[in-house]
Amino acid sequence: MFRRIGSPLCVLALAASGSLLTVVPAAAAPSAAPTNACGEVGFDPSAKGDQSAPPGGLDIKFPWPEIVPVPVPDPPQDRTRVPQAPLPADPCADPCPDITDTTPDQPESGSAGSSGSSSNESGSSSSGSGAWGSSVPRFSIGPDPEPIPIPIPGPGQPLPPAPAPQSPPIDPGPAAAPAPAPKVSDVSLVAQLTGHGSINRTDKRWQVNGTDLGITWESKPGEVSIVFGDTFGKDWAPPGANGQDWRSNVLGHSTDRNLADGMTIDSMVQDSRCHAVEVLGSRKIKNWETTTIPTSGFAIGDRQYMSYMSVRRWSMIPGMWYTNRGGIAYSDDQGQTWTKDPYALWQNIFGLNHFQVASMVPAGDHVYMFGTPNGRLGTVAVARVAKDQVLNKTAYQYWKDGNWTPVGESDPTPILSGTAAELSVHYDESRKLWQMSYLDTVAGAIVLRQATSPQGAWTAGVPMVRSSDYPKMYGGFIHPWSTEHDLYFTMSEWDSYNVYLMHAKLD
Repeated sequence: MFRRIGSPLCVLALAASGSLLTVVPAAAAPSAAPTNACGEVGFDPSAKGDQSAPPGGLDIKFPWPEIVPVPVPDPPQDRTRVPQAPLPADPCADPCPDITDTTPDQPESGSAGSSGSSSNESGSSSSGSGAWGSSVPRFSIGPDPEPIPIPIPGPGQPLPPAPAPQSPPIDPGPAAAPAPAPKVSDVSLVAQLTGHGSINRTDKRWQVNGTDLGITWESKPGEVSIVFGDTFGKDWAPPGANGQDWRSNVLGHSTDRNLADGMTIDSMVQDSRCHAVEVLGSRKIKNWETTTIPTSGFAIGDRQYMSYMSVRRWSMIPGMWYTNRGGIAYSDDQGQTWTKDPYALWQNIFGLNHFQVASMVPAGDHVYMFGTPNGRLGTVAVARVAKDQVLNKTAYQYWKDGNWTPVGESDPTPILSGTAAELSVHYDESRKLWQMSYLDTVAGAIVLRQATSPQGAWTAGVPMVRSSDYPKMYGGFIHPWSTEHDLYFTMSEWDSYNVYLMHAKLD
């Protein structure tokens, strides 16, 4: 889910000066900028940054309406794929220096810059310089294009037949007894996974210089898929999301089981040599569909599924956004190409639908869908569907008033008190234990909860990392190969706009 907002994520998480949570474990220890085996220095996610502002600086933007014709339906996505050549035996050798070792130069090592970012007309972000060599106040005034999308007929493809309507029953689903509260004794930063200075050197191998999220799932035995959100290439520069080589999402694969020293990415899906491709298409038209952000993934047999949200536009409020819908895409070729199912959609009617930012998890005979409304201030609801009916929306049951019911989509019963952002849910089959991590914007922390059933009762949230240690962190997606005592999760940081693997020790 992104997180990608068009402005820094000093989000609402930083508005809280203290935690409202009662369980306070050992805090994560911030570290200096990571350095990979090649001596390349990455970005320090704990850097506070230079908060000084230019003297007398003033930027005035006024809305400028812009008519934008939008062909509908969506045009077919380019499915060109280029197999990845084996990576060099020397991990410090660049696989394609003719492509990735050219200008623009890589950003300086160390912490990311501190200048702000502003949205441009495409919906991505651009950052400015913080250099102020003169005392003359800066002043600028200019238009801020505000697209007015106008749908026009375009070449389309016939839709496949809709799945047969289902009439699932109303089944009892009382909350179970609470699970033991998680005991987090220590949290540490393991490695920077993406960008310049990362252990995977994604900037040199796949032109992934800036990205976020890092959502993982077991795509097949012995392999994990990892999908990232809005991604930028060689022209990216910190802070935040910006650049012309903008892909709304990219996907890689890993077979690394030793997470104690990081997570090695073996390959990424490419559309050209050393260039990760956007696997889920996006129109990139503000006020229509700014971007398409993955929110979770899972596999059933040889088919992989990915939940996503179609973002209409970013809000004026940092850390918030408006969606068109939540949906499900699937892949039958090991994640190389994906199809957005035209029927597995949860439309965001009046902005109130509870399944816009979803985390989907198979368990037993069902797949459970945990969801929140768009933005970062929604309550958590849950639904379920039989494993063989994942793409049939009429087969879903929603948890409402202690029952699984087919008619509860519009007003499901929340399973947690308070709000949650960027859900990640993991089911530990061996212990019959559910774990949930998310960004608690009020507490300013990524927290962990546990339950013995998907509808709860869920324990109180235990902080794993705090905004006081990592000021602009977000995300918190659990790695599926976490164990009873070692929970690994990915954390994003806004200024450096890259992804880090974190380790939480559980007692």
